[in-house]
Amino acid sequence: MGYYLLLVFGVFCCATAVIFIKLATGIEPVTLSTIRLLTAALFLFPVFLRDYKHARGQVTPKSLLASFWPACMLALHFITWLTAARLTPAANASLIVNLVPLVMPALLYIFLREKISRVEAFATVLALIGVSTLGFSDFKINPEFLKGDIICFISMLFFSTYLVLSRKNAERGSFWLYVVPLYFIAAVLCFLTALFLEDPLRTYETKDLLFGLALGLVPTVIGHTVMNYAMQRLRGQVVSIFVMLQFVFAGILSYFIFGEIPSRTFYFVSLLLTLSGIMVTIDPSKLPSFLRD
Repeated sequence: MGYYLLLVFGVFCCATAVIFIKLATGIEPVTLSTIRLLTAALFLFPVFLRDYKHARGQVTPKSLLASFWPACMLALHFITWLTAARLTPAANASLIVNLVPLVMPALLYIFLREKISRVEAFATVLALIGVSTLGFSDFKINPEFLKGDIICFISMLFFSTYLVLSRKNAERGSFWLYVVPLYFIAAVLCFLTALFLEDPLRTYETKDLLFGLALGLVPTVIGHTVMNYAMQRLRGQVVSIFVMLQFVFAGILSYFIFGEIPSRTFYFVSLLLTLSGIMVTIDPSKLPSFLRD
C-alpha cells in the first residue's frame, strides 16, 4: 500500500505542472522545459554523486547511457506536447494525452513481454470510458486541428515509451544513477531545440524564473521521479492508470488557484478514474471471480 500512496503523491505533484506553466508566462515553452529538467538534474546531483562513489567500480559509460533513450523520449514528449497544445483545442489535447493506458499494454509486451491482468484490463476500460466521456463532450473534429491532434498522439506515445523504458532499466543498479542522467540529457536536448525555436539565453523576470524552478522541483524532482520509481516497483499498467488522476488533481488545483469552475462532466470522470485506481490496488483474492486471472 505504501507504494500506491507514494504514487498518488507523485501524480499530484505532476498535476501541478500545468499550474506553474500557466504562471511562468514570460518563458517560452521549450526553454521552460529546459529550466525544469536542468533544475531537477542539479537538485538531485548530490545523490547521484553519493551512489557513483559507492558503485564506482561497477559504473561504466554503457550503464550511464542507459538513460539516453528514455531521456530522448522525455524531451520529445515535452517538445511535441507544448507544440501540440498550441495547434489543437484543450479538449482534444486532454483526450489524446490521457490515452496512455490504451497503448501501455502493447508497449509493455513489446519491450518486456509483460501482459496485463484481467482486473487491470477492466480498470483500464473503466478509466477510458471516463476519458472518452470528457473528451467527446467537447472534442472537435475539424481538419484545421488534425495536425495538432496527430502531434499530440505522438507526444503521448513518447511519454508512454519513456515510462516503459524506466521499467526496463529497473535492474541496472542504482535508481539515482539512472534518473539523474535522464533529466540532464533531456535538459540538453530541450536546450538545443530551444536554440533553434526560441531565444533561451535572454533575460527573464525573477518571478518567471522562480516558477520555472518550482516546475523543476515539484512536478519533476518529486512527480516524475516518483513515477519512474513506481514503474520499477509496480506493474506498468497500474502506474499508467494512476497517471490519469492528474486530470482530477489539476482540475481541483485550477479551481482554487485560478477560479476555473469544472464542468459537470469533471465529477463523473473523476469518479470513474478514482474507482479504476482503487480497483487495481485491491487484493485479487477479494475481487469477484470474473476479475481474477
